[in-house]
Amino acid sequence: MSNSAKQKKRIVIAGGGTAGWMAAAAFTRLLGKEVDVTLVESSDIGTVGVGEATIPTLVFFHKLLKINEQEFMAATNATFKLGINFENWKDRDHAYLHAFGVTGKDCWAAGFQHFWLRGLKEGLATDFGDYCLERQAAHGNKFAHLPKNGLNYAFHMDATKYALFLRNLAEKEGLTRVDAKIADVTLREDNGFIQNLLLDNGEVIEGDIFIDCTGFRGLLIEKALHTGYEDWSHWLPCDSAVAVQTESVSTPIPYTRSIAREAGWQWRIPLQHRVGNGLVFCSNYVSDDDAISSLMSNIEGTPLTKPRIIRFKTGRRRKQWNKNCLALGLASGFLEPLESTSIHLIQQGIVRFLRMFPVAGIVEEDITEFNRQADFDIEHIRDFIILHYHVTQRTDTPFWRHCRHMDIPESLSHRIELFKKTARVFREGSELFDDSWQQVMIGQGLMPESYHPIVDTMSRQELEALLNGIRHGITKTVEKLPPHQDYIARYCS
Repeated sequence: MSNSAKQKKRIVIAGGGTAGWMAAAAFTRLLGKEVDVTLVESSDIGTVGVGEATIPTLVFFHKLLKINEQEFMAATNATFKLGINFENWKDRDHAYLHAFGVTGKDCWAAGFQHFWLRGLKEGLATDFGDYCLERQAAHGNKFAHLPKNGLNYAFHMDATKYALFLRNLAEKEGLTRVDAKIADVTLREDNGFIQNLLLDNGEVIEGDIFIDCTGFRGLLIEKALHTGYEDWSHWLPCDSAVAVQTESVSTPIPYTRSIAREAGWQWRIPLQHRVGNGLVFCSNYVSDDDAISSLMSNIEGTPLTKPRIIRFKTGRRRKQWNKNCLALGLASGFLEPLESTSIHLIQQGIVRFLRMFPVAGIVEEDITEFNRQADFDIEHIRDFIILHYHVTQRTDTPFWRHCRHMDIPESLSHRIELFKKTARVFREGSELFDDSWQQVMIGQGLMPESYHPIVDTMSRQELEALLNGIRHGITKTVEKLPPHQDYIARYCS
């Protein structure tokens, strides 16, 4: 290895927030003495700070970084999350819970949904969610850690406190934090790579690798490198959100609530000490004032903050890694928080970059492969989110009529038609969602027209025993679980 390859790599992170401090904690803890990490953020610039619901992959990220879960939860006032309850999505006054677990038991030839469909036809099956442990625990307001990761879970957390928690970890590992604004970005004349950041205090920050965590502005990836942005608002028309925090008026439930409204949807995220609320909406169908009024008339508890409007454009950068710049978080693109995937995409970018870390210099083939994998991830998540809007029976407002009839990606159209005709769902490669597809499609009212013929090789008695055995086993497990609030009080007060 050459001397240049052995020199410490200088990583400069532009921006803090969740993305910046997740990157800082990961690079300092996992690369250690091999890198010098500097993070530049201005105390005068606020963060979006509303990414307070997560999915189970964050548990893996924390284990990778050797983060103590109890310390993390205490520091961020976190609660446990077993899924998302979708209310008014299929139709008004209808609800279903998309849980993190696996529903039923598959066989080698067919998924559980095929057995359930025959059971439904013969009057032997109950609601699809009755065969999912996480869903039943969520409805029962129960939680506990089970052996062998028997209960899949994620967290609700205070995003601002999470950034502070990660900052403390990174600074203990030797990270340098600079409190200043970025005034300009200097590019190298020979190859167009970023050479340094010029700060408003006159300081110049040199680096080998730059991580853009500057939010929607994309100061490095877009303003300096002109990477380009692919707009997906024709598929995901919501372009605004209003957020407010409220006092807790009841014990926290172990799931997020997603409540469809006239031109978007409302989130309700319970923390230990407060509740995060917001309304994602399409400005073509509702004004800011009406959106604020809708949200404020549908909250519980005294507001702790003033409602604030957030603008966004759904889509992605044409490259997440461009030259010597990696964009994370909002700087890399935005998918609305319907399935709580924002933090997952940040950690995916971090872990993928670590696996391809340019120790001996940046290789174009690495950049191409990184971006190919990143595109795969976000496109499949995009399709999953569009599914919620498009497969609906709602016709009561212009917004929902638009969503029902809008064009959708061919990749999603194929999945919907395959499930509708055959009840088949296939996970492609390493895509994030698996069992979730049938949970949401059935929850949204898409019922298959047939099931796999292998199911008919079972007698009626065998099928009844299978369905009852799964459901009764889940019921017994849930009965033994403690209430969610009691468990939190013992585990992470």
